[in-house]
Amino acid sequence: MALSSKILDKLAKHLHACQREARDTPKITDDHPEMDFDDAYAIQDRILAAKLKGGAHMAGYKAGLTSHAKMKQMGVTDPVFGFLVDEFTVADGGEVKVSDLIHPKVEPEICFVTRDELKGPGCSIANVLAASDVVLPGIEVIDSRYRDFKFDLKSVVADNTSASRFVVGGHAVDARSVDLRTTGIVLEKNGVPVALGAGAAVLGHPAAAVAMLVNHLGRRGKTLPAGSLVLSGGATEAVAVQAGDHVCLRMQGMGSVSLRFV
Repeated sequence: MALSSKILDKLAKHLHACQREARDTPKITDDHPEMDFDDAYAIQDRILAAKLKGGAHMAGYKAGLTSHAKMKQMGVTDPVFGFLVDEFTVADGGEVKVSDLIHPKVEPEICFVTRDELKGPGCSIANVLAASDVVLPGIEVIDSRYRDFKFDLKSVVADNTSASRFVVGGHAVDARSVDLRTTGIVLEKNGVPVALGAGAAVLGHPAAAVAMLVNHLGRRGKTLPAGSLVLSGGATEAVAVQAGDHVCLRMQGMGSVSLRFV
């Protein structure tokens, strides 16, 4: 790592405060260009530790940067990963207060729930499907703490990959009973389709994102516990939202899930 523990503590405290207080900040690599990915995940770990110390509970994990084209553009070989805690959860059909966020956007997600523990390295799509219980539709609300949604990859990792809210719902189906590559996705805002896609948009198969998460955890001496919820990454571009918007995700064979911004 390039940064001292004291600086890592300071940056984690700063980003956590920005998230809690819904205030933006310039990207942290402006002042710390030497920061590496180990530093970025160490900052993310500190934010999670602060949340757990404050009484939060783990709700799952999320993958981001799950497009091959985007990874090539950014010069990386893996997606980025973040954590989910219970304060981020929204009930299906529930409300999200925009005053609690900075500049929210929504992404449609195929969400996995695992039945068995998964370990890396060497985890594959087949391993993920064998260990998964169900898949179901979800909407992630991303809300970067960086000013004007402008950041580099290390800064966004430190900022817990812009995690802020998420909702899952619809009809859970056996993860092995459907071809997730061809599963169709329609994201609607105020009754109008605004993004269309299919599961293959996520690394060719959304289970690939889960496998990469497991391998990422394995490199850090961790596993993906049984019963974990994993958001596999946006299957379309992110769509900006504001107060008054109603967002609904319709997923082939899995029904729909929705939330409203107030």
